[in-house]
Amino acid sequence: MMSINIIAVGKLKEEYLRNASSEYSKRLSGFCRLNITELPESRLSDNPSEKEIQIALSNEARLIEEQINKKPALNIAMCIEGKQLSSEELSRKIVDAGINGKSTINFIIGSSFGISPKIKSKADFKLSMSRMTFPHQLARILLLEQIYRSFQISGGGKYHK
Repeated sequence: MMSINIIAVGKLKEEYLRNASSEYSKRLSGFCRLNITELPESRLSDNPSEKEIQIALSNEARLIEEQINKKPALNIAMCIEGKQLSSEELSRKIVDAGINGKSTINFIIGSSFGISPKIKSKADFKLSMSRMTFPHQLARILLLEQIYRSFQISGGGKYHK
């Protein structure tokens, strides 16, 4: 069974988002081993300088590296400059990972300031959900839904229309 790891900087603060995450986690349990790792977000001033932001991203990168270096995996960085895929294309990417011997996929969601360039350079693929900007907490729910949809597509389920 494939392992899907969501490595996210920050916690889901609102109960409705935690409930949505739990629902998709439950739905995905029949398709994969899902693990969600929440890493601490760096604390910054209300108006951080570019240097403060880069230090925070570097600190978060070290925590992300600890997670992605645990075992061989397909590492997908969620970033706005990444490639946009349809639900069907994402489903094929997940299936192809398994066919190509990658039984683990790490989806990396950064903080509100994004993901360190160091982590982006280590990613096998950069994925963008949209050219629009979403709160990273909501992006996690959207990603979980799309992963669930991907498994439904590859399994011929009726969820995807």
